[in-house]
Amino acid sequence: MEGLTVAVDALTISIVVAIYLLMIIGIGYYGYRKTKVAEDYMVAGRNTHPLVIALSYGATFISTAAIVGFGGVAANLGMGLIWLTVFNIGIGVFIAFVFFGKRIREAGKRLGAYTFPDLMGKAYKSPFLQFLSGIIIILSMPIYTAAILIGGARFIEVTLAIPYETALLGFGIIVGLYVVFGGLIAVMHTDALQGAIMLIGMSLLLVLTYVYLGGVVTAHTALTNMADLVPEGLAAAGHQGWTSMPALGSPIWMTLITTMVLGVGIGVLAQPQLIVRFMTARDDKSLHRATLIGGPFILMMTGVAFTVGALTNVYFYQKSGELAITAAGGNVDSIIPMYISSAMPDLFVIIFMLTLLCAAMSTLSSLYHTMGTALACDVWGRGRECALSLKANKRGIIIMMVISILVAFLLPGSIIARATVIFMGLCASAFLPAFINGLIARSPCVNGAKASVLIGAFVWFIWTLFVHAAESSVLGLSQFIFGVPSVLGHPWSVCNPLVIALPISLIVMVIFQIRHNRRMTS
Repeated sequence: MEGLTVAVDALTISIVVAIYLLMIIGIGYYGYRKTKVAEDYMVAGRNTHPLVIALSYGATFISTAAIVGFGGVAANLGMGLIWLTVFNIGIGVFIAFVFFGKRIREAGKRLGAYTFPDLMGKAYKSPFLQFLSGIIIILSMPIYTAAILIGGARFIEVTLAIPYETALLGFGIIVGLYVVFGGLIAVMHTDALQGAIMLIGMSLLLVLTYVYLGGVVTAHTALTNMADLVPEGLAAAGHQGWTSMPALGSPIWMTLITTMVLGVGIGVLAQPQLIVRFMTARDDKSLHRATLIGGPFILMMTGVAFTVGALTNVYFYQKSGELAITAAGGNVDSIIPMYISSAMPDLFVIIFMLTLLCAAMSTLSSLYHTMGTALACDVWGRGRECALSLKANKRGIIIMMVISILVAFLLPGSIIARATVIFMGLCASAFLPAFINGLIARSPCVNGAKASVLIGAFVWFIWTLFVHAAESSVLGLSQFIFGVPSVLGHPWSVCNPLVIALPISLIVMVIFQIRHNRRMTS
């Protein structure tokens, strides 16, 4: 990971990483011994401890991109990203656990569902919806998985001085091994260990930052007083200082709110790899207890990254007279690693490296498991006994692991943060209205669900290809056909596809459901 120079000798780092990997392998073996039947492999026996559920949910949700990528964005655009923390706790934890979690757990157990597509199909009594959901997952998730692989491999390349290609293969295969053999029990228990390490690392980062900058009030006052140092280009785009929100409706405000706060904040509700966590709970009380742990965990992960990210401007300005983005050579992704290397003691550099490794591995393992079971259970083996075969699902994970590694070799490194937002936006646009309706409607309308999923995905793709400039300008199809990077101007060209596709998908679902209810009562 560019910018993270290693101040500690390689032998010390190698020993720490080796001990960590031995612990992961041991937990993976525990998962292997505890896995006897499909229910163990797919939903961890539906008997998981609340602490494990909470830490696994949080560690899966928070990837390296969330800490390094979004921390760098906060250094550039300011603490308005804290609204994402508010959304993550309010929607991603409280609403997800308290409102949806109990319904998902109850429906999963009552219907005998083993995966997210399986739950969709059984809620609507529609094998087609199970198949369609599985197809969307195995087509879209490898891109997000590849982005996590790239981030992890770049990090290992720098910290352990291993060639990038070797790091990518080794990282992908090591994680794949304990997922294949240990199933979801291994995934969730390794997540819990990794989540605990991440919590320690981020807590220390916040405390040390305030110590170095003279305390909480002094640090934030200094950041507020730097408002007149905002570069002209950012000021023209709406930046009003690092402790203020961007100007309402400005390009930066649109990007911050529609792409990051809404895109990620709402997108978390429809991520298949997170939804299956609720199906592993023993009872509702377990989910209540998990909420009390998950809230503070998400607060520390995202809140610390965004706060420290913005405060790096104070550190670099006091040290060198430069803003953080200037000190990092214009590379947002290098700001947090550079700050860690420059400001933190050697011991913390090791802890933070381990924190990033944990963030990457916990997310990657969950994606492998979700893709593999979607391929074996929901697409290939749908409606057949082999859908719950341990061998079939292990093969499914191996196939999707190989595909993800190949995709990672093809994608550019700069895709990491963008792929995260893209995946969450597509999942929310396609799945969220139909999924919620399937949980709450007494007689859910299957035709409405099919239309909602298909139209949500279709509108999301069209907006991504031809309107949202951040993606359409890179993909080039709009330029090729219409001669412009985006067919619509401001503000539509900076409006995230989720903001357009999700309401349309929701309206379609509501209209179909109302008509269905009238037919049922007439």
